[in-house]
Amino acid sequence: MPLKPSQILNLLKAKRDDFTRFDKTALQALEKYRFALTEASQEPAETLLEQLDSYSIYDRGAEPLETTNPCPNWIIPAKLNWQSREESFAWARDRITGIATFAVDGSQIYPSKDLSIPVALVQIGWYENFHLPDGRYEKDITTDVMTPTDLKVSSSSEPVDRRVNMRRFEMEVERLIQYMEERSNCDNCLAFFDGSLVVTFAEAFDDDTRRFYVNCITRLLQASEQHRVPLIGYVDTSYARDLTLMLQRLYRLPEVNSIHDPPLLSRHMQWGDRTPLFYCRRPGILKQYPATIANRIAFTYLKAHEGYPIRLELPVWIYEAGIHDQILDWVRCEIIIGGGYPYVIETADQTAVLKNDDRHVFYRLLQDWADAEELNLRLSRKMVSKVRRR
Repeated sequence: MPLKPSQILNLLKAKRDDFTRFDKTALQALEKYRFALTEASQEPAETLLEQLDSYSIYDRGAEPLETTNPCPNWIIPAKLNWQSREESFAWARDRITGIATFAVDGSQIYPSKDLSIPVALVQIGWYENFHLPDGRYEKDITTDVMTPTDLKVSSSSEPVDRRVNMRRFEMEVERLIQYMEERSNCDNCLAFFDGSLVVTFAEAFDDDTRRFYVNCITRLLQASEQHRVPLIGYVDTSYARDLTLMLQRLYRLPEVNSIHDPPLLSRHMQWGDRTPLFYCRRPGILKQYPATIANRIAFTYLKAHEGYPIRLELPVWIYEAGIHDQILDWVRCEIIIGGGYPYVIETADQTAVLKNDDRHVFYRLLQDWADAEELNLRLSRKMVSKVRRR
């Protein structure tokens, strides 16, 4: 049966005080952290580092990297004001014409109980926009079929989704590395990774799985530095607490898990504004990165739309090369072109996505091939009916 709105509204009204108390407590804590941020933003980086020195390196949350003049509330104004969308496009066109941007995304068909043999399909798609007057671009896909051996299972009832997700992640990273090898020492290109370069999500998995994700990201970061191809890890909705933890350490604030970095910063940010660059010193997974990689991941927050600021992560070599401002302008340009989200990432997603019809095509091909090869592959009667109708 469908939901009954009247019942839900009555429950919400009855429990209103719970929501009010939570909101009030969280707001009070947020104000303490915002005050601390204002104080910290006026301190020299050397002073902050001295205060953090009593904590181990990966128990600090963050450390200042870009030691420009103190900026109030850690906001570097972009001072970008346009009277029309056409003006913003003109600004972007002046900066990104002739700059190639590249992104990869993936999609998958998980093993199904409708099949007697566990089998999966992984597809990645990529898109490169050369930003030339002739509109030239390149996009394509590649796929992989995962067999029971790939999935490391003996029956279709075993949970294998994680293996599929790992293969998709690996394929996306491998394609980005291939791009960097092809564009080695390129001074007019930028690669986007759709997600964080700090794979905190992997902490929930077993040791082997954690090592797998860390190794993938390590290879990607090494390739970026080796081939001097700029890389941006793009996180549109971030729940990171790196600056929050740093402030907690600096000012002995109470730990409040509901406070994240973006709400701390958003109050004073206008479109295009960003924070200075910080080293990421997050507890947890970074300890499993090689030290030469873990020490060289930076981040900033950038106001890209009406919501909270986005998080951008990048290898430290970009800052050391003095090209970070240029790279961040290219990111702003992609956001303008995409209307609030990088056009290159959005197009890679559309290229890669597998729709429901693709699922049925895959199963039909699989069944026809298995029949021709005289393999014992059976589809459920329900799936046979769907395949036939399509």
